[in-house]
Amino acid sequence: MPTKSKRMALSVSAEEREEIKRLAQSQSAPHREVQRARILQQYLTGASFTVIAATLQTPRRIVYKCVDKALEMGVEAALKDLPHGRQTRSILPEDKAWVVHLACSKPKDLGYAAELWTRKSLARHVREQAMSEGHPALARAAKATIQRILAEQELQPHRVRYYMERRDPEFEVKMKEVLLVYREVATAPADGLKTADGQPLYTVSVDEKPGVQALGTTAPDLPPVPGRHSTQGRDHEYRRMGTASILAALDLQDGHVTVRVERRHRSREFIQLLEDLDAHYPKGAVIRVILDNHSSHISKETRSYLACKPNRFRYVHTPTHGSWLNLVETLFGKMAHTFLRHIRVESWSELRSRILKGVEEINAAPVVHRWKKFEMLENLETQ
Repeated sequence: MPTKSKRMALSVSAEEREEIKRLAQSQSAPHREVQRARILQQYLTGASFTVIAATLQTPRRIVYKCVDKALEMGVEAALKDLPHGRQTRSILPEDKAWVVHLACSKPKDLGYAAELWTRKSLARHVREQAMSEGHPALARAAKATIQRILAEQELQPHRVRYYMERRDPEFEVKMKEVLLVYREVATAPADGLKTADGQPLYTVSVDEKPGVQALGTTAPDLPPVPGRHSTQGRDHEYRRMGTASILAALDLQDGHVTVRVERRHRSREFIQLLEDLDAHYPKGAVIRVILDNHSSHISKETRSYLACKPNRFRYVHTPTHGSWLNLVETLFGKMAHTFLRHIRVESWSELRSRILKGVEEINAAPVVHRWKKFEMLENLETQ
C-alpha cells in the first residue's frame, strides 16, 4: 500500500484551482501544461505520488518535479516552463543599420573576391565581424536573420538590375526633335508632307541589325507526327556559316521597307542603302532620315556622298543610347518573330535570299508603323 507523502499540502486560491481545472480539461493547450495541471489536480485531492504516476501514466520523477516546483514557486510557475538555454540578445536598430550598410556595399571593397553578396556570405561576414564592430546580438546571426533584416528594407544585394546611363547632354532636345517628326507624320495630309518650299518630303527610319547568324543543321529536321510528336524535331548541334547585317529603311508614311543584306555594315554598305533610297523616291523630293550616330552614318565617306546629293537627304539623329526611339526597331522585332525565328539555312547566300524574300512578303502587305506615346512630347514641351 503506497505511503502518504511527507510533503506539505499545496495551498491554492479559487482562481488558481479554476485555472488548474481548465488546463486539465483543455484540448488545445500544450501537452506538458495539461499534464502538469492534471498532476496538481490529483495532488490537491490527496493522492500519493505513486497513485498520480500510475493514473496519469507518467514517471514519478515528473510528478515530484511538478509538485516541488508548485510548493516552492507557486502554481503558475509549476504550470509553465522556466526560462532556459541561451538567452538571446535582442537585435537593436543600430545592429540592423549596420547590416543594411554592409548590404549596400560590395564585398570586394572589404577584401573579398566576390562582386556581390549572397545571403550566406553576408551572414558569415556579419557573424565574424559582429563582436569587433560592437554588435554582439549578431554574433550568431543565421542566414534567415539577415534575410529578414534585408526584407524590411526591400534590399536584394545579390541581384543586379541594369540601367542605361544618360550620356548625351542633348538627350531631351534630340528626343523632342524625333517625336515632333513622328507627330508630323501621324498628322500628315492625304497628299503627303511637303517642305517649306513645296518639295515632297518622305520620312524613313534607318538602322542596322548586325550579327544575324547563318546556322545550318547537322541532321534533317523531323516533322510533327500526329499522335506521337506534336512539334518539329531538330538536332541540338548546328553549323556556323558566318553572320549577316541587315540594313533597313522603313518608310513611315506607307510602310515600305528598303533593305540590304551584307556581310559587314561599314560606310560603304550604308552608302549603298542611301543609293537605294535615292533610286526609290522621286527626284527632287527630300528624304528625311531618322537614324542614330553610328560611325558609318557620319563618316568621311558618307559625308562625301551626301555632298554629292545636296538637299536630297536630311538627317534627324536619335539621342545617344536612344535607339528605342527609332521606329525601325519595331520592324526588326517583327523580322525576329517571323521569318528569322528558328531559321536554318544551307549557306550564307541562302540566308540572304530568305531575308530578302521575307522583306518582299512584308512589302506585299505593308504595315504603317506609328508612334503613339506622345505624352513624353507633351512633358518636354511644358518644361
